[in-house]
Amino acid sequence: MIRQPRPAARILLVDAAGRTLMFRFTPDDRPPFWCTPGGAVDPGESYEQAARRELREETGLDRDCGPQVARRQVEFRTIEGVEVEADERYFRVDIDAHDVTGAGHTPLEQRVMQSWRWFSREELAAHDEPYFPTDLLDLLDAPESTPTEPTHV
Repeated sequence: MIRQPRPAARILLVDAAGRTLMFRFTPDDRPPFWCTPGGAVDPGESYEQAARRELREETGLDRDCGPQVARRQVEFRTIEGVEVEADERYFRVDIDAHDVTGAGHTPLEQRVMQSWRWFSREELAAHDEPYFPTDLLDLLDAPESTPTEPTHV
């Protein structure tokens, strides 16, 4: 199977209580799952520009996301049903608090990404629905400005 390349920026948004923001996806063709904010890099956009845009669109927070803290190469099927090989770059953004707004969500996101919540580490470890990245707890422990080598999951 030929997979399309998909560069993507993802955000590890962490509040002052150490909780991480996750969005719940409810696609028509598979069980629900949770993901960090983020998405595909648009043509002509850098990973850093995409991270800022995705943070603004998905949360309503407009700020620089800082340097990449991790990199993953993963294969999956998008919500639209496209098989991709994603080059995901992660950015950590620490904030005091933020009320998420879905005002910037696309029509597709409005349909499949209707809920979000802040998870503590303990809640993530005990959560019964899948979440991505699967090694999120390790990513949250990683030094804040040391990108990791690409891995396949």
